[in-house]
Amino acid sequence: MPRQTLCRALALTLAVAAGTAVTGPTPAHADPIPKAPGHRLVDAYAGAPATAQPLPGPRPPQNPHLAANGRSGMHADSWGSATYPWSGPLGDHPGTTSERMASLGGECANVTFDRAGRIVTVCGTFTGFLVKLLDSATLRTLAEYKLPQRPSTVEAITRLDFSRIFKDTSGGAYSYLDDEDRLVLADSRQHIVRLAHRQKPDGAWEFTVDADWDLTAQVPHDCVSWTNLFPSGECDPVTSVMPDWQGRIWWVTRQGRIGTVAPASGAVRSIRLDGEEIQNSFSVAEDGVSIVSDHALYEFTAAADGTPALKWRETYDRGTGTKPGSVNQGSGTTPDIFGPDGEYVAITDNADDRMHVNVYRRGTGTPDGQRLVCSAPVFRSGASTTDNSLISWGNSLIVENNYGYENVTSLTLGRSVVGGVSRIDVRADGSGCDTVWESSERSPSVVPKLSTGNGLVYLYTKEPNRLGIDAWYLAAVDFRTGTTRWKQLIGTGTGYDNSWAPITIGPDGTSYIGVFNGLAAANDTR
Repeated sequence: MPRQTLCRALALTLAVAAGTAVTGPTPAHADPIPKAPGHRLVDAYAGAPATAQPLPGPRPPQNPHLAANGRSGMHADSWGSATYPWSGPLGDHPGTTSERMASLGGECANVTFDRAGRIVTVCGTFTGFLVKLLDSATLRTLAEYKLPQRPSTVEAITRLDFSRIFKDTSGGAYSYLDDEDRLVLADSRQHIVRLAHRQKPDGAWEFTVDADWDLTAQVPHDCVSWTNLFPSGECDPVTSVMPDWQGRIWWVTRQGRIGTVAPASGAVRSIRLDGEEIQNSFSVAEDGVSIVSDHALYEFTAAADGTPALKWRETYDRGTGTKPGSVNQGSGTTPDIFGPDGEYVAITDNADDRMHVNVYRRGTGTPDGQRLVCSAPVFRSGASTTDNSLISWGNSLIVENNYGYENVTSLTLGRSVVGGVSRIDVRADGSGCDTVWESSERSPSVVPKLSTGNGLVYLYTKEPNRLGIDAWYLAAVDFRTGTTRWKQLIGTGTGYDNSWAPITIGPDGTSYIGVFNGLAAANDTR
């Protein structure tokens, strides 16, 4: 079936689902994601259990307004390292489970953990985003809170353009858990909402709105909705939120607005990057905020009243168009702050022939034009891009190739991407960068993660299959050598396509993967 025809069929299905779906009572039993036919015809496991080899080195500092590192959000900490201090699965007889969050869609895009180990997550269904509290062992829903529907979902249905959903990073995907176990997110109304969860006297759990900050005085909000199908004004969705060391909540919008909210007073301050787009999240260090647009990398601090103040700006090669595997014409990565003292920040560019990993010096004493440490080309000519963040540890960076992946229709019928994963290290003297290893693993669209507790990089891979079986695997790669240690089958079919969601390693060693129909998990059983 041609992709355009398939997208139209899916969009029509969405229209039916949106018109008939009703949020019912929370199921008391597990509802696994069905596996597509063929799962018995592929290997369930390959390789052998790994031996834990913890990685030495200092961890990213703890942001005082975030939950503990590893528990707080998409990129694990405010530096965006994508690392966890505890061990993930070693591949010792791994067991798998999954939970379907909706009849259509249901992907859990961001997994966080409260102090008791319960999962607080945001899951995207086609009738709206749901904030869910899950039992981390069974994945059973304990409580949920429905967020307003995103404009992109309405547009997908009314305009029969399914791709709009998959290129929309707004509506709560980039949320975070704060130091009091409250989830903070920007919803589709251009409000920042803080949600607490609690157990009621009858034992049931619930979410309550702890705070609500309205950004609409500074963010255009004439957006498509079921009651406003033909808006005449501007709509600028908020894509990401993150606190700084002083407790301000920073936020960015798709059309280049950058702002802060003072939680105590509710004061909102903002600026605009004219003609620039922000589709990624951002990273925060004690001395500044790193933000990348589709034109340049920025470092900001806040003025006394909270207004974002520019420290420096560096342009990069944004190429001549959007590649298959990218959301827009620009970097696809959230900036990574890294190095023993946070002296570096890294992104990827969007150069036409080969994408590069670009590393910059963050210090204010560095003259303009001398910040670039290296621009290391990665992957094959004419087939390299990524729309997922880097992993950073010490002076090392891990990058994967997403070229060819656009949405859940991209890899059906046994297809895959060209693939590739590389490790790039900054030299000890800061004179440049070197490629340490290259892997041929095909990790189409996952946000990869590193366990510093065992030295394994976790990917979500899919190989071409001549029988047309779409088999998805959790893969563990040795951080030091790039050797694949083992792979565990998670599931087969579109329901197990992860569609840009992250891998998250829980404090108990379980690896969670957001997938199209919900959330999957794998852990060692021995």
